This record gives sequence, C-alpha cells and structure tokens, in this order.
Amino acid sequence: MECIVHFEVQHPQGPKPLRGLLFLKEDQVPGEAELVDMFKDMEFNVRLDNREKLIFKPLNPGESYSEIRITSFDNGKEKYKQDNNLKSIVGNLLPQKPTGL
Repeated sequence: MECIVHFEVQHPQGPKPLRGLLFLKEDQVPGEAELVDMFKDMEFNVRLDNREKLIFKPLNPGESYSEIRITSFDNGKEKYKQDNNLKSIVGNLLPQKPTGL
C-alpha cells in the first residue's frame, strides 16, 4: 500500500512543503524507522526529536534547515492530519508533569 507523507522543512526563509512516498503493508502505519529511512533516501539525515508532534531534527547541526515536521499521511483511505484543537484539549485534561524543586 502506498502512503504519501506530507511534511514541512523549516528553513530560515520559511517552511517548504514537500512530500515523500512509503510502501507499507495493508493497514500499517508508518513508524519511526520507516520515516527516518524515507528522509535518508531524500538526503535528509534526521532523528526523531518529538514523537507527539512528529518533529525530526537534523543529525548534522550545520544543515540549512532546523527541523522537519510531518503534517499529514495519505494512504488513499483515511487521511491523518494533526488536529491542534483536539490535541490542546487533551493536553489540558491530562495531568501535568510534576515540576522539580
């Protein structure tokens, strides 16, 4: 099954929207390894920095971009898109991490 990954590369001049393509098994969701490999094939050497927000940071600090953020997945059936309002509501309902002394 084909999965189109929509993402933004954050450059100092502003974000640049791009797309990548993954081939997955039926009903499989892309994982960290598949996404890192896809970016590597596109010559973006990155690591996952924020799992909840799907933000990847470059391994080389001298890169011309600061981060890559996945905005949506499209597998032809259902489309995943981050719902910021829902995420904010859920974040406010969950207990906050205790602060240190």
